This record gives sequence, C-alpha cells and structure tokens, in this order.
Amino acid sequence: MTGPVITGVDGGTAAADALALGRWFAEALGAPLVVAVVHPAPAALGSGRVDAEWVADRHRAAQRVLDDARETLEGVRGEVAFRMVSSSSAAHGLHDLAEETRAAMLVIGSGRHATKERLMAGSTAERLLAGSVCPVAIAPASMPAPPVERRRIGVAYVDTPDGRTALGAAAEMARRTGDTLKLYTVVAEGDATLPFLIGDDVERAFLETARETYEQSLRKAAGSLPGVTAEWEVVAGDVVDALADLTDVDVLYCGSRGYGPARRVLLGGVSTRLIRRACRPLVVVPRSG
Repeated sequence: MTGPVITGVDGGTAAADALALGRWFAEALGAPLVVAVVHPAPAALGSGRVDAEWVADRHRAAQRVLDDARETLEGVRGEVAFRMVSSSSAAHGLHDLAEETRAAMLVIGSGRHATKERLMAGSTAERLLAGSVCPVAIAPASMPAPPVERRRIGVAYVDTPDGRTALGAAAEMARRTGDTLKLYTVVAEGDATLPFLIGDDVERAFLETARETYEQSLRKAAGSLPGVTAEWEVVAGDVVDALADLTDVDVLYCGSRGYGPARRVLLGGVSTRLIRRACRPLVVVPRSG
C-alpha cells in the first residue's frame, strides 16, 4: 500500500475520532496522511451572485475546518497534507480524491446520532461504502485513543473469496505493525423451533458438524499467514450481535458482499448492520477480483 490514508472531516463532532483513527492507520501503514474537507462546487448552470457568495462562504468554512485539523495534528510524525476538494457532495469528492491519489484507505467518523463508542454511519459514510475503490474505515463516536502497542486486529472470516480478501488486508496490517491477528467466525446457536421439526439429535449433530467445519477452516487460514501471529475463535450467537459487541480487538476488518462489481466496497447484510452498531473501528474491504 503506497497511497495515502485519506481522512475526511467536516467540522462536526466526529472529526476528532476520524483524525485519531486516520493518524493511527497512516503511522501503522507508513503512509502519508491526507486530511480532506469537501465544499460545494459552483452550480453548472445559472450560478448568480447569491450562489457565488454562498459557495465562497462554504469555502471559508472549509478552510476553518482544515485549520482546526492542523491544530489537532500539530506535532504528528510523518507526512501530512491538507486538501480542500470542490464537489457536488462529500462522498463524491472523497471518492474522486481516493481514485486520484490511489489511496490506501478512506477514514471517516460516525454520524452525529451515534452513541458513545458505537458506530452509526451517516449518509456520507453509507455513500462512501457504496463503491469505494479502497478500504473504508469508520471510527466509533468518542472512541478511546488507539493503543500504541500490543494491539489486536480482528477479522470476520468466512472461507469465501471476499472473506479471504478481508483476511489478506487485516494480515497485511498485522504484518506491518507486529500486532496479533484474531480471526472470528460466528456459528448460529440452536433454533428453539427447529427440534420440533427435525429432532434434538439431528439439530445437535448439524451444529456440531458446522462448528467442526468452521474450526478447520479457521485453523487452516490462521496457519497460512507467514510473518503474522494469528489466533482464532468460533463464537456462538447471532452474527451481527457477536461481531458488533467484540471488545477484545482494537479494529475489526470485514469483507464486502459476495456479488457485484469487483474491487469495490459493497455492503452486504452483515456489514450494513455492523456499520450501525459496532463498538470498535470497522474496516470494510473492497470485493476481490
């Protein structure tokens, strides 16, 4: 990953969280940090004096946001750049900047309605997550500062092409930082209504077989990562509840859904719900292909 880590800020309460997470990723990856703010572009047609004055006011407001970010990041090691992007929307502007710079990652904060230490993707985040060319990381609201050392990087793993892509991205981070990687697979608990249909013994055998299959898959995946200290765990329960409530990792990687354009972030059923309630920074990785 040679491109920059782009952190989008808008002057809201989530800016500090996004800057803290963006700084951590940039330092961990050895990548430049680019702090970006998007302001409205002039209207293509009929931009009169009122429109021009409004755009100029938004430009000045964006400059103040960047000034605040400079103050927050004063003394940070490494290369830091500040960019003002003119675009029709924040998501569009950040998408264009990511493609222009071949960004390693896009980092943003949660929406204004997020509760403390929980994700709540706002409208910009959801649009960014629909087609980004690079991984997108979302910081929880008022999150604790990422630890300096002895971190644990989590990955929601299933043995599919996109699950393996998420594992590869998480393993690359762990390899660069020397941190421990932990793989999680969630297996459903027994359905209370199922025994009436198939019997207790059949249901128990099915769940045990599923767990054994997942354990073999995790053991094989963890052993295939040279230069990485990897652990694994099968967790029982609802997949979203189990992943959203993980507290023994500092960041969680997950893959995109298994269909749609390759090399783009595409939300699936699990990732869509995780971006609305996870308690750790979440990184959604583009599809394989």
